[in-house]
Amino acid sequence: MAIRKVLLIGDETLRKVSKPVDKFDDKLAELLQDMYETLIKENGAGLSAVQVGILKRVFIMNLDSGLVEFVNPEIIKKSDKTCIALEGCLSVPEKSGRVERPVSVTVKFQDRKGNFHTRTFTDYEAKCVCHESDHLDGILYVDKVLPSKPKKYKGVK
Repeated sequence: MAIRKVLLIGDETLRKVSKPVDKFDDKLAELLQDMYETLIKENGAGLSAVQVGILKRVFIMNLDSGLVEFVNPEIIKKSDKTCIALEGCLSVPEKSGRVERPVSVTVKFQDRKGNFHTRTFTDYEAKCVCHESDHLDGILYVDKVLPSKPKKYKGVK
């Protein structure tokens, strides 16, 4: 297994849409293991395959409850309630910004063997799922950063 290079903002690969996984084989297992080792080395919470240059719909998250692997994830439900919190990204080092995300998301995904799962995530974990899902569609958190100061409206003090 190997630690892979994390692509940085400005690399065109990060802006591409990832393709679904159709082979659940040793190559996928190796990618997932490499991503986990890379995530640990980089001290991150989540990592998508596109961040290591692989345009496949795969990401991992290292949660308090352990590692969760998402293959072909699809967010099937988002709460109406949202929160605004700081986000950072291994592909945008030493930066952060305020992003609005749903408080809860339900995700349908496959594991490394192709088995389907549906799971609901809340709070920090929901934010992480949304952040990593965005990567699979070529979206970075910096595209969603809110202004640092609230907008002033004409005629309102």
